[in-house]
Amino acid sequence: MNINFNKNEDFNRLKLTELKKKLLKVYKGGGDKRIEKHHAKGKLTARERIDYVLDPNTNSIEIGAFAGYGMYEEHGGCPSGGVIIKIGYIRGKQCIVVANDATVKAGAWFPITGKKNLRAQEIAIENRLPIIYLVDSAGVYLPMQDEIFPDKDHFGRIFRNNAIMSSMGITQISAIMGSCVAGGAYLPIMSDEALIVDKTGSIFLAGSYLVKAAIGESIDNETLGGATTHCEISGVTDYKAKDDQDALDTIKNIIDKIGDFDKAGYNRIKSEEPKDKPEEIYGLLPESRAEQYDMYQIIKRMMDNSEFDEYKSNYGKTLITAYARIDGWAVGIVANQRKVVKNSKGEMQFGGVIYSDSADKATRFIANCNQKKIPLVFLQDVTGFMVGSKSEHGGIIKDGAKMVNAVSNSVVPKFTVIIGNSYGAGNYAMCGKAYDPRLIVAWPSAELAVMSGNSAAKVLLQIEKASLEKKGEKITKAKEEALFNKIKSRYDSQTSPYYAASRIWTDGVIDPLDTRIWISMGIEAANHAPIEKKFNLGVIQV
Repeated sequence: MNINFNKNEDFNRLKLTELKKKLLKVYKGGGDKRIEKHHAKGKLTARERIDYVLDPNTNSIEIGAFAGYGMYEEHGGCPSGGVIIKIGYIRGKQCIVVANDATVKAGAWFPITGKKNLRAQEIAIENRLPIIYLVDSAGVYLPMQDEIFPDKDHFGRIFRNNAIMSSMGITQISAIMGSCVAGGAYLPIMSDEALIVDKTGSIFLAGSYLVKAAIGESIDNETLGGATTHCEISGVTDYKAKDDQDALDTIKNIIDKIGDFDKAGYNRIKSEEPKDKPEEIYGLLPESRAEQYDMYQIIKRMMDNSEFDEYKSNYGKTLITAYARIDGWAVGIVANQRKVVKNSKGEMQFGGVIYSDSADKATRFIANCNQKKIPLVFLQDVTGFMVGSKSEHGGIIKDGAKMVNAVSNSVVPKFTVIIGNSYGAGNYAMCGKAYDPRLIVAWPSAELAVMSGNSAAKVLLQIEKASLEKKGEKITKAKEEALFNKIKSRYDSQTSPYYAASRIWTDGVIDPLDTRIWISMGIEAANHAPIEKKFNLGVIQV
């Protein structure tokens, strides 16, 4: 065990405590008073609805818990983006559930709400997962309508995806459990089956006030678009529920009747816990992102029996490539080694940097996993590709491009865990968000940016100094230091894992000990979708 184990453990457990505190605040949604008002109407909250519909005592994972975190403060904030998304089990079948949180601006759609809903649909489409919508929303948040309404990946894309999923045979079930207005009314009615809760659920293209203003008709919302109207007169909805629980019980019974699915056929055997204690990760992971550590020790505490079979162990040592199992599932691991190592020529190579030999090894390993139909797991702690004349003359750009090509064209499911640094092109090569990982999560220790805060601040400081000196200002050492700290502080805030999660660049910030659950449930979801394409690298320079 390293000499800083106890110090590291204290630091990382404090980070974990910080994560849990932030989550508890997020889980409150619009706050206690709004939750009380919600309950007073006889309604469950979004989180209570999801907890009720999912099977008790089973695993679930929440997508985008930190969506909107620290954003829209001038509008009162938007905890979890005003919508809760979980992957879990209903009557033993894996599903994804999407629930509007009506305690947050009456469930109105902010720009991040639209992005998060599209992420849920993307997961359903990629994995052919049944998706359940628990609708309770006032529609588009009008003060920001220009950022949510008209573009390709805005509000309307949701309904386009409803139609695409229907054509793909992906089950979609909606329960109207509150307000469902205007364009938002299309989401539940474009689902396969729609339920509506009596007296609390309503659905219409225009509410009573707008109807009065538009055509002069006086009518109340219940008569206009309540449960009785749509179940007995219009035929728009299929089931009338007496309350939230009744609606959710009906959903359970519908899901219970769904037939089995075609499987991709990923290899799984009986799960085994790691032999090396997973909680030791807290002591192994250093406090500083610049410190070296041995990634092998982290891998051992994540894999079944702490076992793995390494591919090309003595070549390209700044990347670890290995076959292993997580919760019984066969996986291919691609991980950045964070220790300084020696290559075959005896030359020192920096940990966390991708060199030509390691990029070449990773390309071949990714191709092997695609041939063998083995899901890939990327463990990121990367500062980028090696720079300098020696690397450039050795073709680092070409070798890096081959690795990016392999990641881009991979047809097996990919999963990304950002453990530490995730900088620049290293983020791309190690399957960052732009490269379609099925799930991507960050540990509290993660940092995502073009480069480290320290490096970026030095570059930006030089630009700022040149600009001020051009204006005739004299830059003292004290002023230069103050400028540097100001720039670094601003940049560091943007490298935070919470900054990334709030914008859904990742699916969440998680406890390292939950990583096995995320990957296992992710592969189980991916197993719903047989591979339809062949792995093809296209044109690459050998």
